[in-house]
Amino acid sequence: MTSGRARLKEVGELDTVVRGGIVVDPSQQIEGQYDILIREGKIVELGRNIATTGRRVIECHGFTVIPGLVDVHTHLREPGGEEKETIYTASRAAAAGGYTSITAMPNTQPVCDDAQKVLQLWRRIEEDSLVRVWPFGAVTKQSAGTELAEIAQMVRAGIYAVTDDGRGVQQARLAQEALQLCAELKIPYCEHCEDESIAGSGQLHAGEAAKRLQLPGIPVSSETLMLVRDALLARECNAHLHIMHVSCAEAVSWLRILKAAGVPVTAEVTPHHLLLTETAVLKYGTLAKMKPPLRTEADRQALISALADGTIDLIATDHAPHTLQEKGAAFSKAPFGIVGLETAFPLLYTHLVRKGALTLAELVERMSCRPAALLSVPHGSLKPGFAADLTILDLEQQWVIDRERFSSRGRNTPFHGWSVYGQSILTMVEGEIVMDRGKIKIY
Repeated sequence: MTSGRARLKEVGELDTVVRGGIVVDPSQQIEGQYDILIREGKIVELGRNIATTGRRVIECHGFTVIPGLVDVHTHLREPGGEEKETIYTASRAAAAGGYTSITAMPNTQPVCDDAQKVLQLWRRIEEDSLVRVWPFGAVTKQSAGTELAEIAQMVRAGIYAVTDDGRGVQQARLAQEALQLCAELKIPYCEHCEDESIAGSGQLHAGEAAKRLQLPGIPVSSETLMLVRDALLARECNAHLHIMHVSCAEAVSWLRILKAAGVPVTAEVTPHHLLLTETAVLKYGTLAKMKPPLRTEADRQALISALADGTIDLIATDHAPHTLQEKGAAFSKAPFGIVGLETAFPLLYTHLVRKGALTLAELVERMSCRPAALLSVPHGSLKPGFAADLTILDLEQQWVIDRERFSSRGRNTPFHGWSVYGQSILTMVEGEIVMDRGKIKIY
């Protein structure tokens, strides 16, 4: 296999013109037909009728060009879970889904909780990834929630945020110490909001589906208790608190209050929480088993409204690959989570944009510009001077999601067989094509 990030730096001698596409770039409030000139891996110019003589041309008439998608919540599973996913397969899945930047959650085996592990992860990324990968570090050692990890050393080694994702930090004092440290280091503290004393052994939302299946439920209070606790601590510390995978209307209500009060908090929502409810487990079984769980239709509608009005800042996949054998276990034994990199954009374009809940520009902003801003990285834009990370879309293409054709090793999705519009047909990272479905003329 050709090395990943090192290969991306081998920029060809010729300039490239991405010609005639409808460019949608919320960072510049651009939506119209433009050519894009790329030189040495960077955007040089957006304009009309850019000269093509002596340049490589990517002909995009009839297609849409956007800044490459950015995911701030990706589980790569490597090291330790390579039977589920690897850095290479996750990066292929990302490119197939239009993502040019993803993150590496730290809940691997071993947990990414010290500088040496961060440096080892960077070496794997440099060797194997086709797209950009931003490592996250654990908040606590082994994500056990009892002692802070080496956060400052990990920042120096190259992490972009910290989280114990998969578990919330249960001790308030420990969370306070971590938030204070994150404020000093100027990185986000990303929280999986779940009070385990409330959630207990819950398997799905504490609602009608749980009653029908006679399984223990997870109430919304387990999420909102930790959200409010951490927000109060973040305000004291002046730390950037980022709430991961918001799932309920009650959390949305609190986010509105906290933001109005000036608390430095941002939040994300996943495609599956925007599109599915607790009843999905009755149809899809463990393929719809998530944490936080899918909740009610009222919760789903509240999430869509909050995403539209900015209370929820961005969309993240929470791409969590598992083997189908693991997912085939009894409900109480099966792991939480689904894959999402290859389905996120078409699902949301089909069910939010085409149905009028968001505009295309708003969707791109929440899947590219705002995620990049969360990590303070110079991406999520097609401005001159930025890296030529872009995605070309066929928005009129209707197709059926087929998990057997995924680039990810994960097949655990309830969206198999769903008919969608909007397909990523070419993905470029730093001026180099990393995914091409052959629909575009290149000469």
